[in-house]
Amino acid sequence: MKVLCVDHIGIAVKSIADSAKLYTDLLGLKLTGTEEVTEQKVRTAFIPAGESEVELLESISPDGPVGKFIEKNGEGIQHIALRVENIEQALAELKAAGIKLIDEKPRYGAGGAKIAFIHPKSTSGVLLELCQRDK
Repeated sequence: MKVLCVDHIGIAVKSIADSAKLYTDLLGLKLTGTEEVTEQKVRTAFIPAGESEVELLESISPDGPVGKFIEKNGEGIQHIALRVENIEQALAELKAAGIKLIDEKPRYGAGGAKIAFIHPKSTSGVLLELCQRDK
């Protein structure tokens, strides 16, 4: 498996509009737009920061993964995403190594990325996302 970089850090927030102000007004970063991913019951906003991005995640349903995360933990870092060269190969290698996967096959993610999550039980409690972008 080839990890190319940290693609983004996903931060669960109650309101993208309110939370984005820190990054745009105070830190001088630019929000590149929002997108709703209904399959994951979330609205996202990406804020580029050098080679990586901050992804703000706002739940559009209380029973969605981000809504549940905020209810349990409050706002904060929800996941770290690693960009990989070939997500299918990466998942096959991890599965063969006995790593517990949430997604055994990639699914659609914001910005047209292919994504898959590794279970936190296999990563010292950190929710890791693999993503492949065809940029």
